[in-house]
Amino acid sequence: MSTHATLTVPTMSTHATLTIGELSIPTGLFINNEFRASSSGQTVPTINPANGETLLEVSHASKEDVDEAVRAARKAFETTWGNNVQASERGALLHKLADLMERDAEKLAALESLDSGKGIRIVREIDLPDSVACLRYYAGLADKFFGQTIPHFGKDKFVYTIHQPIGVCGQIIPWNYPLLMWAWKVAPALAAGCCIVMKPSELTPLSALYMCQLVKEAGIPAGVFNTVPGLGATTGDAISRHMDIDKVKSTYTSALLSQRSDQNLGMLYEDCTRTVAFTGSVMTGRRISIAAAESNLKKVTLELGGKSPSLIFESANVEEAADWSALGIWFNSGQDCTAGSRIYVHESIYEQFIAALKKKAEACAIGQAGLLPSDEKTSFGPLISEAQRDKVLGYISSGVDEGARLVAGGKKWSESGNGYWVEPTILADVKPHFKVVQEEIFGPVVVISKFSTESEALTLANSSTFGLAAAVHTNDARQATRVTSALDAGTVWCNQYGMLHPGVPFGGFKMSGIGRELGTYGLEAYTQVKAVHQNLAMDMQWPI
Repeated sequence: MSTHATLTVPTMSTHATLTIGELSIPTGLFINNEFRASSSGQTVPTINPANGETLLEVSHASKEDVDEAVRAARKAFETTWGNNVQASERGALLHKLADLMERDAEKLAALESLDSGKGIRIVREIDLPDSVACLRYYAGLADKFFGQTIPHFGKDKFVYTIHQPIGVCGQIIPWNYPLLMWAWKVAPALAAGCCIVMKPSELTPLSALYMCQLVKEAGIPAGVFNTVPGLGATTGDAISRHMDIDKVKSTYTSALLSQRSDQNLGMLYEDCTRTVAFTGSVMTGRRISIAAAESNLKKVTLELGGKSPSLIFESANVEEAADWSALGIWFNSGQDCTAGSRIYVHESIYEQFIAALKKKAEACAIGQAGLLPSDEKTSFGPLISEAQRDKVLGYISSGVDEGARLVAGGKKWSESGNGYWVEPTILADVKPHFKVVQEEIFGPVVVISKFSTESEALTLANSSTFGLAAAVHTNDARQATRVTSALDAGTVWCNQYGMLHPGVPFGGFKMSGIGRELGTYGLEAYTQVKAVHQNLAMDMQWPI
């Protein structure tokens, strides 16, 4: 089987003129800085969600392929990476990788748009710059994390700590932000000195495979970074249970099931190697924790999605709150773990806010028929698969059947063709027990209800098993301080939504996860602490 294929993709000669070009896309496994076919010869198709057509066939890594990738990573960790190279050199290589991403920005944007359904402008202006920023943040941090000196023992001894890289890390990334999640995982791991065996989502593997070429071009030594595309039941499980992987870090979407749902069921625990980092569903997180415990007690980091609430108080600017709320739920077509999918509005401005948000729904830039995600105007793309689209439509029907008022959307986009669009949808007058209020939908559906008091608003917001993110909109400074403190969420936005930064930690409360990504916390997840006791004057008399 060939390890590359030619794909016709939209590229931009300028930001206003669409041209069509051809790219040579890697489709094989990337092990020890070489592309190769799977040992089994099996492949997995990747589908264009805008039209339902197969883009390419990508190699499906077997357990034996994972074994080989782990051996390559272990050798690199013990010889050319980890503590064998200065941290400043690791940082310089990450900067070089970021430079190459910027050089190939148009190609990466076109490829990501085609594979995931995102509007090409959104990838170019948001996802890609944020990915580069993440690489540069950790490039700068690589030689700036330290242990401690503990000079508390007089003349007896001197004690200090060392932060050392964990070793070989398994990483699983999701389909909703393929390139950005690649950067979130790779940057801190390489900065800390770890080596990587990565499995991209089988739904959106192309940008991750393209990045392998840039990793090699940047000069990162062979074996430091390896990519093994495939399904969770096979490739993912092999990573999760591998006894020579020291950490697994994974990002998963809660609505994981797609057109290959039966195969994906086995993918739910694909991230466990002595440390596990995972983003996705609670069920998957539980399976990962079990797999980690049953193998080599891997370190686990879990980000498990959410059902994030926004509170709109009577002092808020209604139009501004509607703008931020629209971003919170309809950015990336609602396929976002932090999506602001529950909105609670003070009764005095309830209908005013709903009317304002309805206008935002009607203004969503779905794009022009025929151009779709490759259109510069498009910011609202299709859902990732037919199964996910049908699941979202089922949630909408459930909400209406239980008594919700359908304010906007509620159906497939009329110009979807064979693509997987669902219109921006608003369900109002929902009750706390409704399925659409309790469960993560992972689509462009927001539910709205009213409250009378601050206490009632907090009770509604916190009445969820999730706690990933939340927002409060108010012009009362004291109220903002009270409410942000009382919300059970790992990230709380005040008078905004969805803004993240590589220097700010990210993770959830309750069943939304364990541990943190980004910031210095993200680097700590790839290190382990060693305490060194150096004797200065103590004598030991034996027997005691």
